[in-house]
Amino acid sequence: MIVAIDGPAGTGKSSTSKAVAAQLGLSYLDTGAQYRAITWWMVSNGIDIDDPSAIAAAAGKPEIVSGTDPEGPTITVDGVDVAAPIRTQEVSSKVSAVSAVPEVRSRITELQRSIAASAERGIVVEGRDIGTTVLPDADLKIFLTASPEARAARRSGELKGSDVHSTREALIKRDAADSSRKTSPLAKADDAVEVDTTELTLAQVIECVVTLVEEKRAGK
Repeated sequence: MIVAIDGPAGTGKSSTSKAVAAQLGLSYLDTGAQYRAITWWMVSNGIDIDDPSAIAAAAGKPEIVSGTDPEGPTITVDGVDVAAPIRTQEVSSKVSAVSAVPEVRSRITELQRSIAASAERGIVVEGRDIGTTVLPDADLKIFLTASPEARAARRSGELKGSDVHSTREALIKRDAADSSRKTSPLAKADDAVEVDTTELTLAQVIECVVTLVEEKRAGK
């Protein structure tokens, strides 16, 4: 059972995906963390983020390993635990530019497909282009949405002390960058089930997705 969960930032993708995977005994993959990891590596190694050719040339160098236990997902780059440093504002501000480079997307997409293929119990994969590009044959595709205001409130709650207005502007800017990139843009797959999380609690979103997975498993 492969479940693809896509959507923009702040819709509850990560929290929902982890909880659903844990509840149903599936593996879990946060693809955004992989793009953050390669971005962190580029920044740490002095690669010019404004030079796509420099990014492309370095795309194959870092070794990125993702742990798929939903209770404690891990990510390392060249053996270094980067779970915390990849969440900094510096990485967040540069990840769209790095992930727009075709060579980066090709490298990470290949990695994601191999992880999904080797998940014996099935897997929940969350990101922005999973249902459309990475795993177009996923058993179930879900696209989470929410209003910019709701997403900004959630994201600024995660980033303690951040301003809701500036968070909202940053999210809208990130959406525009992710939706307009030439390679694998953020988009809803034609056969995806859309779930608007604006008015829902996290528990309600999880319950909704678990129900969709169970119905799919039962062949409904």
